[in-house]
Amino acid sequence: MTITDIAAPLATRTRTRRPSREQPATHGSSALAPEAAPRIRPTAPATAGPAAASPVRAVPEGTEARGFVLYVGLGEGAATADRIELARLVGELRALTSRLAPSAQTHAAVALAPAGSGGRDVDVVRRALGDPAVQQAPAPEPDAGIVIDLTRKRVALGDDIAPLTYREFELLQHIVLREGTTVGRCEIIDALWDADADDRPNERTIDVHVRRLRAKLGGYAEIIRTVRGAGYRFDRHADVTVLASGPSPDRF
Repeated sequence: MTITDIAAPLATRTRTRRPSREQPATHGSSALAPEAAPRIRPTAPATAGPAAASPVRAVPEGTEARGFVLYVGLGEGAATADRIELARLVGELRALTSRLAPSAQTHAAVALAPAGSGGRDVDVVRRALGDPAVQQAPAPEPDAGIVIDLTRKRVALGDDIAPLTYREFELLQHIVLREGTTVGRCEIIDALWDADADDRPNERTIDVHVRRLRAKLGGYAEIIRTVRGAGYRFDRHADVTVLASGPSPDRF
């Protein structure tokens, strides 16, 4: 008997060996496949009615949304406290917009306000940039200024007439007619009072007359400017009007 004759029956028995009860028989590669998960039958989405609700439009019919405005209220002091510059914040917001919406176009504008003005920063920004949803403060009425009417011998402060006395208007008129020239106290006394007048004042009294005149001119008192050690000068402003139909006498 040869080795081949002995090996053949062993090989045959090995090929026909029945599987053990601990390891059930498998077919093909199914032994490596994971256990199949139970199948879940899909359910139809729930609906509130026979038809799905249409989306709500944010704009009136016949129009289309073309973009939006984001008002950022951040004063220079707050930006410094947050350790960021406005230019950098604008740049980062633009970069974020470009990443999220490459087709978006951006424009940045800085709102300026007088230093020390109150109010919330965002409200100041909205008002400065013309947000129609913000109630705009009514524009102040233009100041009518002061009108010195030499012909009618009166001074108008807007719609009101200044209650000047005869002597006070004379004093004002004398200084106004010499615009750009400093008028001395002695010159005023000689021009407006007779040399032998009982009420002829001294230089100190002229200062009292000027003080009373200024009080009646209200917010325009500074048109009569004091020149220290010399006298007084008429200081014309943009809101000062002098009316005269031809040369006006110094006295009337």
